[in-house]
Amino acid sequence: MLIRRPVLAAAALVAAGALALSACSSSKSSSTNTGSASGSASSSASSAAPTTDAAAVALLPAAVKSAGKLVVGTDATYAPNEYKDSSGKIVGFDVDLFNAVAAKLGLTVQYVGATFDNIIPSVVGGTYQVGVSSFTDSKEREQKVDMVTYYSAGIQWAANPGKTVDPQNACGLTVAVQTGTVESDDLTTLSKACTDAGKKAITQQKFDDQGQATTAAVLGKTDAMSADYPVTVAAVKASNGKLVLVGDTNYDAAPYGYAIAKTAGTLDQAVQKATQDLIDDGTYAAVLTKWGLTGGAIKTAQINGATS
Repeated sequence: MLIRRPVLAAAALVAAGALALSACSSSKSSSTNTGSASGSASSSASSAAPTTDAAAVALLPAAVKSAGKLVVGTDATYAPNEYKDSSGKIVGFDVDLFNAVAAKLGLTVQYVGATFDNIIPSVVGGTYQVGVSSFTDSKEREQKVDMVTYYSAGIQWAANPGKTVDPQNACGLTVAVQTGTVESDDLTTLSKACTDAGKKAITQQKFDDQGQATTAAVLGKTDAMSADYPVTVAAVKASNGKLVLVGDTNYDAAPYGYAIAKTAGTLDQAVQKATQDLIDDGTYAAVLTKWGLTGGAIKTAQINGATS
């Protein structure tokens, strides 16, 4: 399943707070691309990064190598993984790490804001070459795209202080969640267990934007919220005491993966090689340390490494 992170940089906390007061995964949605992306902001990698790896570059499809860049779809509402800073630039843990992957490949990156559950269909359709948006690698997703794993994350709930909420015993509660995420799937499973036992179902209050889901929980419009661990922790820290973590910490952890079309030739192999290089040379650990996310580090980047 999905998650987000613990100790955050100041910019991430500010962004998370803005999301929480103003109003992402992994989608199993089969919805088709609408042809439009939510959010117009995009950004390009510009920071000095790891040394280019000739072996990884050699794996790039000729068209990608010639273009010199990758167009990446991301749902920039999921601080601290991917979100917009005060200037509208898309930033975050995923952005820093994938910029480093691209640098290994001698490429730049154009990030395009998109609705979460439209990213994978848009990768399949060729609008984006890669989906970088905290997607949990799952067997179901691997039927549509190839996934290159780069992190391990789980689910975390939060609720207003004083509320007694147990995710494993939440029958009859209303929970805020982002549409199309693993958390939504998890709630469906938990709710079925309730109704099978003759108890009230769990009601999902779904939002396209994670910030809106967080806000609903902050304002007490739902009994709780469920999101990736890093995202929930960021929301709690930015809530000024209006949210606390509840239930098991970071449960059902599973790998995050970069989504790449099955028709993209050896692009998945190039991205996997570059990601593994970052793990091996210490750049990966440095990025995770910056964002306080070392607890989800992996040792081996895999292509299609889902366990369920």
